[in-house]
Amino acid sequence: MPFDKEKMLQLCNDWCKNTLMETLEIEYIDAGEDYLTGKMPVNSRVHQPMGILHGGATVALAESIGSAASMLFINPEKQEAKGIEISANHLRSKREGTVFCTAKILHRGRSLHFWEIKITDENNKLISICKLTNMILPRR
Repeated sequence: MPFDKEKMLQLCNDWCKNTLMETLEIEYIDAGEDYLTGKMPVNSRVHQPMGILHGGATVALAESIGSAASMLFINPEKQEAKGIEISANHLRSKREGTVFCTAKILHRGRSLHFWEIKITDENNKLISICKLTNMILPRR
């Protein structure tokens, strides 16, 4: 079955309703056969008390994009992806604007997917880099 970028983006964005992704205003904006990209506004809603992007919001963005990206490779009617480990290195702070998050597959096994996730700003400066492992399970 050929990859349908628009269908994938619509599915991901529909999943966001009434979730943390909607609260953080995460939007899925691009997809390919081995990656998924989203964006999130940086404003006071995602700041820590010092007025910069909260690392937890960054990790929530990374896990949201990386977990949804596993849907590229599974049948969502028969399988589900669950994040089992995430790590993050925050390299640069951000006060306002937008961050972009792209998950690229590094390992695609039958039961595990391993993603490299980069969060950048509008000028493509690296803000954070994350690694995410998703377990692929039969849907209950």
